Amino acid sequence: MNKLEQLRAMTTVVADTGDLEAITRHKPTDATTNPSLLLKAAASPEFADEVAALRASQGTVADKVDRFAVSVGAKISQIIPGVISTEVSARLSFDTEATITKAEELIGLYGDAGIGRDRVLIKVAATWEGIRAAETLEQRGIHCNATLIFSFAQARACADAGVFLISPFVGRITDWYTANTELVIEGPADDPGVQSVTRIYNYFKDHGYNTVVMGASFRNTAQVEALAGCDRLTVSPDLLKQLEDDESNLPRCLSDSGDRSAPPETLSQSDFLLANNQDPMVSEKLSDGIRRFVADQEKLEALLNR
Repeated sequence: MNKLEQLRAMTTVVADTGDLEAITRHKPTDATTNPSLLLKAAASPEFADEVAALRASQGTVADKVDRFAVSVGAKISQIIPGVISTEVSARLSFDTEATITKAEELIGLYGDAGIGRDRVLIKVAATWEGIRAAETLEQRGIHCNATLIFSFAQARACADAGVFLISPFVGRITDWYTANTELVIEGPADDPGVQSVTRIYNYFKDHGYNTVVMGASFRNTAQVEALAGCDRLTVSPDLLKQLEDDESNLPRCLSDSGDRSAPPETLSQSDFLLANNQDPMVSEKLSDGIRRFVADQEKLEALLNR
């Protein structure tokens, strides 16, 4: 078996793209989108008809973006057997009630398209406000994908809140350390992004949390391979192709021992905020991630409002 086939035997493989052809070719179980990927999809011939129809339609530009996101997600859902992740506007990252409202609107649009809520994950930024929104949505039967995870505190808070799935960003963590420190990364064991996901995975298993860990934002296949055995991994088409072309052995790196211990006390808001504030990587990358998604959302709005 090639490495992609071997990976599928131990980890749920998720495609990090809105490219329908790539999803069809690589046959992932699930797929994820975000404002950056939707912007790329909007510029592709695959969605030219949808873009043209939305430009000619009535409604606010924000509504058009939501309808486009669901249109892309609905098409992807016809290809994959699992779930599609669709993100609420990054502008709502610090507004709990608005995030809840937007998530329910997106689920309603998916319902109108014939896609049940059991096949959708609503992506929210893992700010304190976003996690509180996800907690409420989970209680209402809407599963969430907490994204832009850069810290252990974010992961802990999501598990405490009963969030269905989290997406720790491997590559962006590594990017920060490469740019801002003298850390020498000689292999995956030295990679702070890989170390972060490994710590979260082991902590969740050791304490019996049900929250799914899905490594994301990979820069190379070595990072992906170092997390083989993680619950899920969302990987770009380019890296999926590299794994598919590699016939060498892929060993399991993460596994659940089955041993359990009681979880610690729930993380408080003040402890959460302090932990993130004290780590410059976390505070910088979380802010940067939100800014980037807002910027791409604005570009998508402009494209759909011509």
